Amino acid sequence: MADGYARACGKVGVALATSGPGATNLITGIVTAQMDSSPIVCITGQVASPLIGFDAFQETDVTGITLPITKHNYLISKVEDIAPTIREAFFIASSGRPGPVLIDITKDAQQAEIEWEYDDRPVHISGYRPDFSPLPADLCRAVEMIQSAQRPVILAGHGILISGAMQEVLEFAERTQTPVASTLLGLSGFPGNHPLSLGMMGMHGEAWVNQTIQNADLLLAFGMRFDDRVTGKTSTFAPNAKKIHIEIDPSEINKNIAVDIALVGDLKETLQKILPNVQPANHAEWLATIEAWKGDSSVRNIQNLPDNGHLYAAHVINDLWRYTNGESLVVSDVGQNQMWTAQYYRHDKPNTAITSGGLGTMGFGLPAAIGAKFARPEMEVWAIAGDGGFQMTQAELSTAAQEGIKINLAILNNGYLGMVRQWQEFFYDRRYSATPMKSPDFVKIAEAHGLTGIRVTRRDEVADAICKARETPGSVVIDFQVEKEDSVYPMVPSNASIDAMIRRPVPQIADR
Repeated sequence: MADGYARACGKVGVALATSGPGATNLITGIVTAQMDSSPIVCITGQVASPLIGFDAFQETDVTGITLPITKHNYLISKVEDIAPTIREAFFIASSGRPGPVLIDITKDAQQAEIEWEYDDRPVHISGYRPDFSPLPADLCRAVEMIQSAQRPVILAGHGILISGAMQEVLEFAERTQTPVASTLLGLSGFPGNHPLSLGMMGMHGEAWVNQTIQNADLLLAFGMRFDDRVTGKTSTFAPNAKKIHIEIDPSEINKNIAVDIALVGDLKETLQKILPNVQPANHAEWLATIEAWKGDSSVRNIQNLPDNGHLYAAHVINDLWRYTNGESLVVSDVGQNQMWTAQYYRHDKPNTAITSGGLGTMGFGLPAAIGAKFARPEMEVWAIAGDGGFQMTQAELSTAAQEGIKINLAILNNGYLGMVRQWQEFFYDRRYSATPMKSPDFVKIAEAHGLTGIRVTRRDEVADAICKARETPGSVVIDFQVEKEDSVYPMVPSNASIDAMIRRPVPQIADR
């Protein structure tokens, strides 16, 4: 929830937990925030300082456990250190490349008293340098490379949203007529309805997007880290393209993909330095080539979603996009539901697509949606989850009910751990091990919490269910019982080139 809050509004999210099991229950959430650069501060209790190291009741070395998965952590045993440490923690979590910070506070420090006055001086931490600026010579070289490119592509990452560089990226793309491909976490950083928007790249990206990247002569990596789900086999990734990487974290430079120019710094500030020196360009021929590759194979093309009597997950997401006018804040869980949501729900406004990317944390969707609703109460919030992911955190329906939070939860219920089943089908001769699953009655679970539950089994029921959910004051759970063995297409096999995509063999939903 703290993570969803932070991603929805950009402020620091806060989670508190007890010592021992309360603290260790935060681990998965902390790693999720670390992988996706989400600013959260986790405050945990610890046994009294004289008991540390003696295996006291619920004693756990939380700072030791979280050392590799936090941006920084603290163990506080003196009451006078609590306030300054919290100020530092918020600064570290939100500055530079954001991330989680943990503060472990002993019981005796929590129970002590102190006279305290607010310190409004800027936080300064010796040795911590969150601000970087590109070298002027590198900026000049980058501009020259941009002006000489004939087939450029912008790779739009999560850093666009974190730095608030949406307007600068839009201005750059329009001035240079450069198409924009988005990472999973970069979705909503560039308007999905813009003519230069290509959609999502990578393992489950759209086929012509990957083809565009492979044929580019210049890649402009804006706030992204060349994750393996984006690049596929690194040795064959964009072999003929020069690469400019703008990234605030120097440790990401040349880590996965070697680049020609590295501009280490905040993306918004860096683009503001570049833009005055970039002249308008015309890449009409390049854009026409991409349009020809695209043809009518867009996964968002409504004509490619025929109703043949079966309820497909793509039907649900496409209808949800249409009936909400694409204006909802959508939080997806992990798995097939996540990929279908990324493909079929187009985002035109910033920070309206939230998901767990780097860690791929099943169970993320429902609690993160609750946190996002707290952050942006004016927004219509939808959580989209699979039947497996929902069961991992379904208890948070109690939180939604207790706090009076209004969110709508769409469960794409296919009776499997769908993405794992898909891999077993494609690569393991349908040896389904531990993927078929029996779920409880999700409608009854919603009603047990005093919430509204709806079951949908046919395409002609989807619209009414969405409308009813939107009109109902409290949170609503919709159990969409979708086709059981449908798969996400296209798909890049592991360690394959990103243009070596598995296509849908039969055009049941879309021929792409």
